Amino acid sequence: MAKKDKKAAPVDLQSPENKLLMQLKDGVVTIQLRPDWAPKHVARIKELVREGFYDGIIFHRVIEGFMAQTGDPTGTGMGGSSKPNLKAEFNKASHDRGVCSMARSQNVDSANSQFFICFKNAGFLDGQYTAWGVVIDGMGYVDKITRGEPPANPDKMISVKVLADTLSEVSAETPDAIAQVL
Repeated sequence: MAKKDKKAAPVDLQSPENKLLMQLKDGVVTIQLRPDWAPKHVARIKELVREGFYDGIIFHRVIEGFMAQTGDPTGTGMGGSSKPNLKAEFNKASHDRGVCSMARSQNVDSANSQFFICFKNAGFLDGQYTAWGVVIDGMGYVDKITRGEPPANPDKMISVKVLADTLSEVSAETPDAIAQVL
């Protein structure tokens, strides 16, 4: 008897479980996670976020008209988390403005914790880097990140949280604030 392929459950992109809130110096950036593009990379990002790994990490490589890269606890571009590297999950997502994608070395299966956010279309990266999300609010704050390789005075992610984890922190008196990010 042949084994039947299991169909993946549909992804609820509206779920607060699939949104990140990244606090930058100028404001909050909301990132729509796309587990339908890269389920293992999204799981890793959420795991690191929930451990507080990204809190306080600088943007160590910020190139005007291209992207802002972060996620290295050493701030050098050479570091990562203590977790094993991930196998590439290349997908059909286009590296347009606001797309979040994993950084890696020349080894396609070397993504770990570093990622970048595209300032504008970078279609030459399509199919070569694992896109896992897209900025849906606050891209203007990303645009204000200090440029440099590395920047002289780098900006940092003050905090990063999964929206679902913050809902219990929000008072019942502020349902409008919840509605704005959902």
